[in-house]
Amino acid sequence: MKRVSLFFSFLFMSMLASAINPKVNYELTFSQAQAHYVDVKLTIQHNDKESIDFKMPVWAPGSYLVREFARNVEGVAATNSKNESLFCEKINKNTWRVKAGKNTEVVFQYRVYAFELTVRTSFIDDAHAYLNGSSIFMYAEGLKEAPIQLKITPNANWKKISCSLAKSSANPFELSAPNYDMLADAPIEIGNQDIITFDVLGIPHEVAMVGQGNYDREKIKKDFTKIIEEAKSIFGTHPCKNYVFIVHNVNAGGGGLEHLNSTTLQMQRNAYAAEATYNGFLSLVAHEYFHLWNVKRLRPIALGPFNYDEENYTRMLWVAEGFTAFYDNWIVRRTQHLTAEKYLEVIANEFTALANLPGAKVQSLSESSFDAWIKFYRRNENSGNNQVSYYDKGSVIALMLNLAILKNTNGANSLDDVMRYMYAKCEDGKSVGYTDEEFKLALEKYTGQNLDSFYANYIDGLTPIDFTAIAASAGLKITDLNAGKNEIYLGINTNNVSGKLMVTAISNVSAAYTAGLNVNDEIIAIDNYRTDDIVKATANKKPGDAIELLVARDGLIKKISFVLTKNNNVKFKLEKLAEQTPAQEIIFKAWIK
Repeated sequence: MKRVSLFFSFLFMSMLASAINPKVNYELTFSQAQAHYVDVKLTIQHNDKESIDFKMPVWAPGSYLVREFARNVEGVAATNSKNESLFCEKINKNTWRVKAGKNTEVVFQYRVYAFELTVRTSFIDDAHAYLNGSSIFMYAEGLKEAPIQLKITPNANWKKISCSLAKSSANPFELSAPNYDMLADAPIEIGNQDIITFDVLGIPHEVAMVGQGNYDREKIKKDFTKIIEEAKSIFGTHPCKNYVFIVHNVNAGGGGLEHLNSTTLQMQRNAYAAEATYNGFLSLVAHEYFHLWNVKRLRPIALGPFNYDEENYTRMLWVAEGFTAFYDNWIVRRTQHLTAEKYLEVIANEFTALANLPGAKVQSLSESSFDAWIKFYRRNENSGNNQVSYYDKGSVIALMLNLAILKNTNGANSLDDVMRYMYAKCEDGKSVGYTDEEFKLALEKYTGQNLDSFYANYIDGLTPIDFTAIAASAGLKITDLNAGKNEIYLGINTNNVSGKLMVTAISNVSAAYTAGLNVNDEIIAIDNYRTDDIVKATANKKPGDAIELLVARDGLIKKISFVLTKNNNVKFKLEKLAEQTPAQEIIFKAWIK
């Protein structure tokens, strides 16, 4: 009897605790979708706090820039269960404080203006709604771990919803999430999208094609399947129960953003038929799908749990994004969508871009990562002169480390083993994220060498990369197609704006930069001849020739003279050596496959 009594006492207390735990419910309506608004109603039940702070995130995880989503919030109000107003005031840029008093139910309402169709923001019009969680959903401070119910009332002409969150069997527009992070990390597409479904590895996958496009549904299923299977083979296990691709087919633009069990991609709507652009799209698909493991689960310690109020600094985006950038094209090659020759062309272009970038001599890879918040996503006319991309250089670093591992293990291991090893350490919440040192130790484990000098030179330092040595280690011949040419180097980017030839960027290794040509100068004439095309106007010039530009700067006429210099930029080509050493042959086959 005593045991039974204790059991029921425990059960009663558990039920009581469950009953009084705060519950968080969201409701979305679209009374003015044509004007790009969504109305949000956030209800907290069983509240036990005197005051509640409601916060709008300032950034979207995966896109490292403070975007100030609160700037799109309007009409904030709070009431109790009797629809009586509660005192509410804004206390900082993204926080509203509600005096809940004795009320056990608090209803917090606001509107969000959404008219920015990118993969990291939200967009609503009469045709559809695309909702990126961190730009739409506020959260109640202290209740981020509470389970969430979300009810969506779509416009009458919107019939479909695509989202990775669990759907009610009775109503697909009723969703649930175990906590706020999951809600914020699951973009929602509502409208009349073309939904392509298929299973891979026993896991349901969905591709929501938004807008018209010249895509082939069967080809999409076939090619996505190959990429999914190849990505999973790298890590050994798959973390999802379902996965959703949201693809916005647009007139111009591109890019993608990873989420925990989904991604959003942009693709030019009529570019699927061309082989080059379609392979580029598959590379984007591979990139965002690889993020399922690398960064969404295997992540730097600084990137979770998310602090939505401010920047989350890390020096490891060269792994989170750079390694992913290396793998996106490698996966497309491994699935045979790229020939070996085309893949080498991609790698040669990466080498070329990095070798010609002045910013690579100014900013280190780890600095590029740390300063992403203030530099990478806020590029200006001088960025090429003082920045390097953690995507681009990180991809080349990944290749260098991959080749070092292949060489050390005689082709038995590759960078795959590092990623699999690190993922196993953090799988299923076993880790809160890796430190910089932990990842370095994993790389040393498989390269078989101390990487202190490698980090000092290429991660934290500015040592130029030896592309010839990289090529030779893999049995490749590297050729500079610009060698022997005697062409001029202008180093000037221009754009025709309303009939005016405007300078938009200048390389800091050009004679024009040294002579004092400025961005926003209007080039009127070259050597006393009016021009609207600087390349055409200098077509007959050669290194050593003097040139005079007549420019207008802030309405004032100015002459700028300088001597044209030789173009020292490289243009690399990679080819397989006709005769490779046995070691080179092993590495080439293990990498290029």
